[in-house]
Amino acid sequence: MRLTTKTSGDGPYRIGLVHGLGGEGATWQPLVDRLVATGAYTVTTVDLRGHGASDRAQSYGLDEFADDVVQALPAGLDSVVGHSLGGAVLVRAVGRLQPRQAVYLDPGFQLALPTTGLTGRLFWSVPVLSMGAAALIQARRGAKVRAGYDSTTRTLLREARGRFDGRMAPGVFKEVAFHPITATTPVVPSTVVLTDDSAAVLPDALADSLEREGWTIRRVAGVHHDLHLEDPDRTVALLVDLFAHTP
Repeated sequence: MRLTTKTSGDGPYRIGLVHGLGGEGATWQPLVDRLVATGAYTVTTVDLRGHGASDRAQSYGLDEFADDVVQALPAGLDSVVGHSLGGAVLVRAVGRLQPRQAVYLDPGFQLALPTTGLTGRLFWSVPVLSMGAAALIQARRGAKVRAGYDSTTRTLLREARGRFDGRMAPGVFKEVAFHPITATTPVVPSTVVLTDDSAAVLPDALADSLEREGWTIRRVAGVHHDLHLEDPDRTVALLVDLFAHTP
């Protein structure tokens, strides 16, 4: 599928950004504005299938998301950054994109959802209801954090939700839950950034295994899953530091 993309800035360092579930390229805008203002970066965002201005699809498999991103982003970028679902997509695309560096912000590598035994069978027997209940709990937990977003960011999120094909959510969550990433040597130099909420998408045991395989793990305390929206200044500072150490 041909994805909608947007490129901003004309700096020498080239970045691709891959958003999370329910987001779109525009939800990176607070980050993009700060990066472009430095004059050092050219930033390309994508709208994944079923998000933003990209077309809706009949299916939403992680490999399909990854194939789309490989077609949409140029190979050989200096860095590609994936957040949440975007991280799960990027890790499946990175070998073909071959950026100089990959950065994963709270990537969806292994969801904290039941997959075995009676609990697992019951949870996934009616995933729309199970996921709806889980999403409601998460929404309540995150309401205080989102209340601190500025009005522009809240508008970006509201508009993105309005364009999002919500039918994909149960299937995407199920695929990530039942097909977690295994710890292997990264195909390009790779950094995983973990927040206070990271246990829901990448448990400590997997983070430790990735680190033993050569991944860099950075932990950022005091911010939550959508760190680029909650604290774009801090997130940009972190990314600029990582970009400065691109191999």
